[in-house]
Amino acid sequence: MFFVSSEDNRMLGYDFSEVSKTKMNPIRKSPKQLLDMVWQKLQQKDIRQAVEKSNLLGRSFPEYAPGWHAASHIAQLIKQPQQALVAIDRALMLEPANIDWALHRLSCLMMCGENETAMASVHQQLANSSALSAAQLTQLAFLSSRLELFDEAAGIYQQLIGREPEIGAHRYNLATIQRFQGKTDDAEASLDKAIELNSEDYQAYELRSDLRKQTRESNHVVQLQGLLSKGIRIPAGEVRVCYALAKELEDIGEPETSFKTLTRGADLRRKHINYRVTDDLETIDAIMNTFSASIPEGHLNGFPTHEPIFVIGLPRTGTTLVERILGGHSSVFAAGELNNFAVQLMRLVRQQPGVQNLSREKLVGQTAGLDFAQLGDAYIQSCRPRTGHTPHFVDKMPLNFLYAGMIRLALPQAKIVHVRRNPMDSCYAIYKRLFEDAYPWSYDLEEIAAYYAAYHRLMRHWDDVMPNQIYHLAYEDLVMDVEGQGRKLLQHCGLEWEAACSRFHESNVASTTASAAQVRQPVYRTSVGRWRAYESQLSPLREHLERLGIAVD
Repeated sequence: MFFVSSEDNRMLGYDFSEVSKTKMNPIRKSPKQLLDMVWQKLQQKDIRQAVEKSNLLGRSFPEYAPGWHAASHIAQLIKQPQQALVAIDRALMLEPANIDWALHRLSCLMMCGENETAMASVHQQLANSSALSAAQLTQLAFLSSRLELFDEAAGIYQQLIGREPEIGAHRYNLATIQRFQGKTDDAEASLDKAIELNSEDYQAYELRSDLRKQTRESNHVVQLQGLLSKGIRIPAGEVRVCYALAKELEDIGEPETSFKTLTRGADLRRKHINYRVTDDLETIDAIMNTFSASIPEGHLNGFPTHEPIFVIGLPRTGTTLVERILGGHSSVFAAGELNNFAVQLMRLVRQQPGVQNLSREKLVGQTAGLDFAQLGDAYIQSCRPRTGHTPHFVDKMPLNFLYAGMIRLALPQAKIVHVRRNPMDSCYAIYKRLFEDAYPWSYDLEEIAAYYAAYHRLMRHWDDVMPNQIYHLAYEDLVMDVEGQGRKLLQHCGLEWEAACSRFHESNVASTTASAAQVRQPVYRTSVGRWRAYESQLSPLREHLERLGIAVD
């Protein structure tokens, strides 16, 4: 969620424009000593002191390039991307041949939404890749992947494998790209080799299990059970192996053992997360209170464009399937899960005076006073150059359901498609997925129920304040009649049906979502009602949902 707490914002900022003009009293420490203090404070997570020491270093020694490099890192950390770019540019002006800093500048460009410039920088670095160290190549491959330059990223990882064939991490990284590209067999071979090289690469075990549906004839159950029996010293590793084993056991038809293993992994994961679901529930309440008035159906002063089609909902509800159907149309580009709307929203909120020490709820209140046309324009520009080459693009960020009212105000001509799913199937699908950083409420059945109820309440609220503006599509209806439901969806978006929309599984377009493996398959219906295989184990979830007013079929 992008509404942050007051502690996240309570930082000192930079004003680099005045640094070189400021006269200072003599400083007794050398620039290297001050720089060491900056990095020490960062290591200690004392961000305020790191900012103060960095500001002092910049004012006292404005020609000291490593100081500007450190300042850029801090500015990134405190979410000042433009200042981060200014700082690294000053560092590179002083030391233009520093490749590490040039790669850091790439990440700054991406934070600023300057993806076109970043892509050009990637290709510039690729032209000189033979001169880059293995660490620099690894960083370049990571940034290329972030920019969805998957062919380039795969090529870099192949180059790294050629240089350092004994390092399993290169094989794992290549497998992640191959998975995005739909090269499942290649990805599995890469992961087998990564595990052979490093038996403690627990991410590799998890990703390999997720690549395909395992069968009784071909699976890794015995190997995964052996890992758990021997004991795994790293909790995060144990969690990954539990999720991998639970998935494979479900695939081969052993639901009881699968659920027991899944619960072991989820409980361990939740134990190591510092999180309160009530914070998110209060934020949703604040959104409803802030946008409680009716949003008119007529003219709104937002940014005028028909380009975006937002696909929203909870994760694991079929949003990727909807995106691929839409993306099969010749006029639509499937842009994936974009954080851009929330990022631009919070960027504009932070530009308002007096927001540094506001609580999360009060930050939500600040959004009501935004210039929504400016927000819509900023969002569209931030999506370039990835978008803009087709009349429409799909933004499939599920959590944009939080911002549906703001999307309507900022982009009144955009289409919003909400994908919903049976509550029990939805919650179980979320529970059995190990997310990297998002959805901290997804590891406890009571918290899942609480969040689901809040989401359900917010979606009803959006329908109340802006009726007929959100197109609701049931996952169950879609998988039972892909073409019929797909035609209605396309019609809602003002598009004619094209046969390619129902052949999405044949597309070679990369997918970076958790459903990257599933979208390479034709539509299947086996996920409908899957929760019933775990009816007794999920009875607490059902009770929580019903207590919160959610009807369960």
